[in-house]
Amino acid sequence: MWNKLQAFIREYQLISPGDKVCCAVSGGADSIAMLFALYLLREKLDIDLSAAHFNHHLRGVESDRDEEFVRTFCDRYDIPLTVSGAAVVSGKKGLEAAARDARYGFLNTLPGKIATAHTADDNAETVLMHLVRGTGLKGLGGIAPQNGKLIRPMLSVTRQEVLAFNQEYNLVYVSDSSNKTDDFLRNRLRHHVMPLLRQENPCFGENTSQMALRLRQDEKVLSDLSVLEKPLVSRILELPQALQNRFYAAFLKQCGVKEPEAEHLKLLHKLVISNNPSAKANFPGNVTVSRNYDLLETQTEKPKFTPQEISCPGKAVWNDTQIICAPAEEFVNTPNCFTVQPQGKLVVRTRETGDSIRLRGGSKSLKKLFIDKKIPANLRDFIPVIADDAGVLAVAGIGADENRIARQLPAVTITLKQIKE
Repeated sequence: MWNKLQAFIREYQLISPGDKVCCAVSGGADSIAMLFALYLLREKLDIDLSAAHFNHHLRGVESDRDEEFVRTFCDRYDIPLTVSGAAVVSGKKGLEAAARDARYGFLNTLPGKIATAHTADDNAETVLMHLVRGTGLKGLGGIAPQNGKLIRPMLSVTRQEVLAFNQEYNLVYVSDSSNKTDDFLRNRLRHHVMPLLRQENPCFGENTSQMALRLRQDEKVLSDLSVLEKPLVSRILELPQALQNRFYAAFLKQCGVKEPEAEHLKLLHKLVISNNPSAKANFPGNVTVSRNYDLLETQTEKPKFTPQEISCPGKAVWNDTQIICAPAEEFVNTPNCFTVQPQGKLVVRTRETGDSIRLRGGSKSLKKLFIDKKIPANLRDFIPVIADDAGVLAVAGIGADENRIARQLPAVTITLKQIKE
C-alpha cells in the first residue's frame, strides 16, 4: 500500500521536503492506515507529521470512544494531535453535509497541509453519487488529489489494500456504526451497488478512480480554454458549446451566483443569443446580468440589512443565516462556531466602514480581508458580521478575532448555520 501512496504523492507533487503534514484521523481503518504509513515514511519524505481529530458528537458514547482511541494511538507513537469538536445540527443540505462542513472548517484552521484518507473506492463511490444525481465531466472527475491545503494521498489505494496493510502491521481501528446503516446515499451505494459492480470487475473501484483522475485533467484543459479576457458576446458565440457552458458557469460564479445550475446556464445563453442588445436576466443572489450591446455586465442589488440583536441564550436569523448563542461548555474555534466573551450588546450585521479583525497573520480591515480571500465584491455585504460594543467579534466563514477568543469560562459559543431562504 505504501508504495502506491509514495508513487501517488510523487506523481501529483502533494508533499515537498520540509512540509508540515497533518493527517485528519477519525480512527477508522483508512485514516489509521494513512497516518501510520506517513509515520513510517516521515523521515524519507522529510515532513513534520501531526494529526487532527474532530468530534461531531453525533453518536454519543461512540463519538467519545473514537476521540479517546485516536488520542491513545497518537500518544503511542508520539504523534502531535489537535482535537476539536462541535454539536452538529442538520442544515439545508442534510446532516452529512453539515458534519463535513464543520469538520473541514476546523481542519482549515490548522497550519500546513491537511491529508485526508479518501481511497480509490471512496472516489468510485463519489463518481456514482454524482451520476445518480446528474452530473457532467466535472462531477465524473470525482475527488481532487489536492484542493488548496487539502491533499488526498490515498486515492490510488483500494479498501482491500488498506485492510491488508493494517493486518500486516497489527493496526487496530474503530468502526463507525452509522456506516452500517442505509441512511445516506453513499452507504447505500457501498452496501448494495459496489458489490455488484465488483462481481463484474473486481478492480472496479481502482479503475473508476483512475478514470476520474484522468477526467479531472480533461476538465482542467477545457475550463482553461473557456476563459475570455472580456465577456464579449461575439467571442462567447465563437466558442464550441461545451466551452460556452464552462464559460457561463465560471462567469456566473464570478458574478456571485454560488452554485450555477443547468437552468441558469440556459438563461444566460438565451441572453447571449438575444436580438435585444439591452436584454437583462435575473439570477440567484440578487444578481442581474445585462447586455450592453456586445458586452455582458453584472450588477447586484445592495442588501438592505439592519443590525439585529442576539440574545444569549437565544437564536436570530439574518438573511439566510441562523445565529445560535449559548453558554459555553467547552472552547470551540472554527470559521462558523467560536467561543467568545462579548462586551455589551451582541448584534449580527453587515460590514461597516472601519471594521477590522485580528487573525493569526495580524490585523486587517474587512475590506482588505475580503479582497485577499477573493470574495466577489457583490457578495461582501451578504456576509454576517458578529459584533458587540467593542467592535467586530467574528466574521462568518472566517472565524473569531484572535483577541476576542475566550480563554476561560464563563463565555458564550456562537454557531452560524446556513438555512433555506
